[in-house]
Amino acid sequence: MSGLRLPSISLEEIDLENCWFNPGCALSLYKPDAPEKVLTLLRQWFGPVKLHSICCHHDPQLPKGATIINNCAGCDRRFRSLYPGIQTISLWEVLDQLPGLPLPHYEGMTLSVHDSCSYRPKPQVHAAVRSLLGKMGISIVESPYSGTSSICCGDNFYGRIPLEEVHRFQKKRAAQMPCQDVAVYCVSCVKSMAIGGKTPHYMVDLLLGEATDPQDLDLVRYHDAIDAYIERH
Repeated sequence: MSGLRLPSISLEEIDLENCWFNPGCALSLYKPDAPEKVLTLLRQWFGPVKLHSICCHHDPQLPKGATIINNCAGCDRRFRSLYPGIQTISLWEVLDQLPGLPLPHYEGMTLSVHDSCSYRPKPQVHAAVRSLLGKMGISIVESPYSGTSSICCGDNFYGRIPLEEVHRFQKKRAAQMPCQDVAVYCVSCVKSMAIGGKTPHYMVDLLLGEATDPQDLDLVRYHDAIDAYIERH
């Protein structure tokens, strides 16, 4: 898997009349007001991006050539692989290329980064995340398994193996982070790092200058809520 590389569409190739931001189910449930805040940033600093709220598990119902800006690795993987004519780029790649974008500053913060497994074949996303962290004054201590060699946080095993084993995997992955503080860009990874005893910092929260709240760490309730959202959207 570490040898596979998948390109994103470039900013220059994006048709802004056919460009959409999809926040994903996890962010929409985590902080319901966050998608609108991110969309406002994109409209102010990038262009007339529209909100797209159809779940990636369903036909996006967009015209051919549409670009979906996403902040979820799973959404990126599904939209680009399941629906012909749809192009994807991560929110982090877009934001990192916007000159003058105002960002909060976290002087003196040092953390490790857990890279989302579905973004593993997109090193351009790993680079953009680290560039944005640097612009926010954050120092990074890398873990042994990061970027294209990142290991799943454990949440993807939910429903496939007993819950106790999922928790063991989450704790093992968290223990591989050199720092107590860990930047993540997936809500499921937030929960995994918290279950593993680390202090997660969700990239959307860092971007908006907000604290990260792992909320309910009961994975059964969390996944039930995600499944219900998918059914509704």
